Amino acid sequence: MRNEELGDLEVWIDQDLCTGDGICAQYAPEVFELDIDGLAYVKSADDELLQDKGATTKVPLPLLTEVVDSAKECPGDCIHVRRAADQVEVYGPDAE
Repeated sequence: MRNEELGDLEVWIDQDLCTGDGICAQYAPEVFELDIDGLAYVKSADDELLQDKGATTKVPLPLLTEVVDSAKECPGDCIHVRRAADQVEVYGPDAE
């Protein structure tokens, strides 16, 4: 599937599975950040840490590769990337 066919994507992190490894924040610090609790969270477009359970943020197209690589390399398998239109996971542990 080509990126253009996916439409707008959003990403969220399951903190219950997060290992605090920080690979995501290394790949895409504009999207992910480790908080004081040692777990990773997504950030809003205006750089605000989103700490609500299941909080999502839009995947900026220029950072799509970094976000996808984060999901693939995450040791906790806790990064979920899904289509905003229908909530279908396209990258991450629940992707088909």
